[in-house]
Amino acid sequence: MVNKSTHEVVLEASHVSMVFNAGTPNEVVAFRNISFELRQGEILAIVGPSGCGKSTLFNVIAGLLQPTSGSVRVDGALVDGASGHIGYMLQKDLLLPWRSVLDNVMLGLEVRGVEPKEARERALSLIRRYGLDGFESAMPRALSGGMRQRVAFMRTLALNPKAILLDEPFSALDFQRRLNLQGDVKRIIREQHKAAILVTHDIGEAIAMADRVLVLSQRPGTIKAIHTIELGDETDPGALRRSTAFNEYFDVIWSELDALVEPVPA
Repeated sequence: MVNKSTHEVVLEASHVSMVFNAGTPNEVVAFRNISFELRQGEILAIVGPSGCGKSTLFNVIAGLLQPTSGSVRVDGALVDGASGHIGYMLQKDLLLPWRSVLDNVMLGLEVRGVEPKEARERALSLIRRYGLDGFESAMPRALSGGMRQRVAFMRTLALNPKAILLDEPFSALDFQRRLNLQGDVKRIIREQHKAAILVTHDIGEAIAMADRVLVLSQRPGTIKAIHTIELGDETDPGALRRSTAFNEYFDVIWSELDALVEPVPA
């Protein structure tokens, strides 16, 4: 759990709304009046019904879309277009198949113009520290799905972003690999003192990984609730999910989301 008194605000969303085709018969309000803060070392999970605007909100935070109203700031600076302050990890790893693990991790640094020696050293440090030692020269086709996502995460970290956006990055993995990678990513974010926002449809994943869980309503998405998650020092994925507190959080958030789902007509 992040101590709010000792961790600075990294990202702030203030009264953010997004409307497509405003003022026309085809107007669609994706979400409205979204406000929250994200602190250094904190993971905020966002859950909500399909179509509530989670992915659109991600794109606004990343600077890929300009909000209709409101603002997003990183370290106090207005987000206005994509920048190196935000790292984005997608559902698909998007590794280049003709590049080795090391070369894939270095890719963003190369694009940014980092001197090759420095880029290599930074990439190797992450690879060796976080479970890919010995695979520096391996090609993506030789890696498991979990290892490929780990490479993608190292590529994101190598750019040293202020905040990381995690867009359902574990959804393509089998259950055991998903649990293990969730724990690893959470630990790495803590060790690197990063801030992260996780979008997921998996309530259990949100509870296990996050310091807070933000629940969005149906479209137009608004904040229905924000839950502070306190599960102690337990890190084992299986043990977390067997704890009484975990199940209590799950039941509350499930009930909130279930209340938002329209019944299927008979």
